[in-house]
Amino acid sequence: MKNRKNAAASYDARSCQKDICLWKRNTFLIVCCLSVCMLISGCGNKKEKTKWQDGYYTAIMEEYSFGWKEYVTICVMDNKIVSVEFNAKNISGFVKSWDNIYMSNMKPVSGTYPNRYTRNYAAQLLEEQSADDIDMITGASSSGGNFRRLAAAVLECAEKGDTEIAIVPVENKEGEK
Repeated sequence: MKNRKNAAASYDARSCQKDICLWKRNTFLIVCCLSVCMLISGCGNKKEKTKWQDGYYTAIMEEYSFGWKEYVTICVMDNKIVSVEFNAKNISGFVKSWDNIYMSNMKPVSGTYPNRYTRNYAAQLLEEQSADDIDMITGASSSGGNFRRLAAAVLECAEKGDTEIAIVPVENKEGEK
């Protein structure tokens, strides 16, 4: 009988230890799950501030420069720029990046041409989602400066939801508007 009591006490102690371990593990899992749920629900309650309103926004230079007027058009969806077009048109509406004669004259002199640098500047804005850190391209720095100002203007319009075409003044040689 004594052996049975010892065996039962031994069994109860092992059983109790297992129960305690299971309880600790389950409690830990429950606490972890609740913590994750609270974090998720807490984040879900905070409404993300909308920086830009959905729509198409365009900014155009105020004047022609060497026969071309540069412009930027963006499309914003869900607070993100999803497309960017940067180009220039002449008075008849012909697009600068399609001008093969212009390209063949510009490339040997400056190392770039409109179809290349317009796509590069547009890709930077799309990638960075900001006009602040646009890298200038050698041979197209004048267009790069205009691009920065045009991009800043369309982003300002997107913040306000203003879909009217923004007119951007041309910067003179001393850097003044």
